[in-house]
Amino acid sequence: MSDSIHHPPLMADLLINGLNRYDDEPCLYLGDKVASYRDVRESTSQMVQALQSSGLSQGRKIAVISANRPEVLSNIAAMQLAGCIGSPLHPMGSLDDHSYVIEHAEIDALVFDTTVFSPRAEELKQRFPDLILLGFGPNDVGADYLALAASFEPQPLVAPDVDPTDISSITYTGGTTGKPKGVLSTYRATSYMTMIQMAEWEFPADLRMLIATPLSHAAAAFFVPVLQKGGAFYVMQGFSPDEFFDMVETHRITATMLVPVMLYFLLDSPRSAQADMSSMETIFYGASAMSPARLTEGINKWGKVFYQFFGQSEAPMVLANMKKSEHDLSKPERLSSCGRPAPWIHLALLDDNGNAVAAGEPGEICVRAPLVMHGYKDMPEQTEEAMAGGWLHTGDVGRLDSEGFLYIVDRKKDMVVSGGFNVFPREVEDVLSGHEAVGQVAVIGVPDEKWGEAVKAVVVLKPGFESSEELTQALIDMVKAAKGSVQAPKSIDYADAIPLTAVGKPDKKTLRAAYWSDSSRGVG
Repeated sequence: MSDSIHHPPLMADLLINGLNRYDDEPCLYLGDKVASYRDVRESTSQMVQALQSSGLSQGRKIAVISANRPEVLSNIAAMQLAGCIGSPLHPMGSLDDHSYVIEHAEIDALVFDTTVFSPRAEELKQRFPDLILLGFGPNDVGADYLALAASFEPQPLVAPDVDPTDISSITYTGGTTGKPKGVLSTYRATSYMTMIQMAEWEFPADLRMLIATPLSHAAAAFFVPVLQKGGAFYVMQGFSPDEFFDMVETHRITATMLVPVMLYFLLDSPRSAQADMSSMETIFYGASAMSPARLTEGINKWGKVFYQFFGQSEAPMVLANMKKSEHDLSKPERLSSCGRPAPWIHLALLDDNGNAVAAGEPGEICVRAPLVMHGYKDMPEQTEEAMAGGWLHTGDVGRLDSEGFLYIVDRKKDMVVSGGFNVFPREVEDVLSGHEAVGQVAVIGVPDEKWGEAVKAVVVLKPGFESSEELTQALIDMVKAAKGSVQAPKSIDYADAIPLTAVGKPDKKTLRAAYWSDSSRGVG
């Protein structure tokens, strides 16, 4: 008997099911354009045929670089239905960054936004002459993907004949701990993640989803849930607080997904107190740790609308979640948690020998589930290390409290060892972010002749505050009082911004590099 009898519905099946449910109901708003479910369904069919006519069928690899535009969603669906393997490129990445992905992932074709990325497409074509170029519109360097798609008649959508264990995407990590690694994700992994979203996440019944992050990255994970709920996407072409509040007010937005740094910009906007956010039911947030003090500020302004998710590229988005009701201001310590582990995931806290730690003690967060990656592309040693003992080792150190809430103490490799003592930057950041002047903060270790490493804080001040020796001392004293002198920063630098990775996490590797450049010891 064929094992296909046990195959679950995969992403292509879920997309087809969602797109076929409705016809003239609005599916996608971008600028003054509104696309119905029928429009998205038909454009997806035409794009599938365009890909196939270009030789891009099952198993071929496609990289995508684009600003937010409607075609990005249709292309995501088309690649799934054609059975192609996708790799998003970071819109802010350098030529060398993009070349690394093209070469390492063995990319066959590049889909690009002609209004923004034609020069980059041309540069990549010069480095990789065999690269197929498909542009969203007329261009001088490759084919006009949209014109090619328009030459085909829409056909009923059909799922490809793929195995759940086949690779569906190669997503590159932010490179915070060395060369970016190509995470091999399977069709089974993405469908399992989506099923957990549908089971656990608190989506409004009347779903109008504002997309403020790049569609080609984390926002794409909302594609199937929104379709299955009969909702509509409202897509920002670029993020600004004013435009965000305008769209919420105009379209009576009920849900959005933001990374913490975006929430900080919104909270620091003069409009944050006056903007009409009464329609907003759920603000999903994740990708990096959020300051408990700033989260409190958001709850006081907009109510219990916050829903946190936790995951990583190797096991995305749904490892743990903190529901809206669990954002309880009467239990302020809980706001530094990422919620309870999802019941659909095996999650354990293990020590360096692979044994479970004692209750309440910190350990590395390790998981088992169908959504765990297949491995890292062409990196057998790193894959073996990440999956030692039959667990995915996330690299995050966490602890569980008596109520089952998970607290991320820090990234294992971000830990600072100062004078033989372990300092977890996250704990210091949570203290510093409680000061009224601190908008954002990142804590790192820097070279120190006496202590090996010294704790340094890089602070972005809120509007209206200025740096001073008095403020620096007040911040140091604040940590000293809360955590002790070992944890207190030895120095504080003030910056206009903190560098971010592709998914909006503070890029501590880049931050540390400036301080370690003259040291014989490398940056981890």
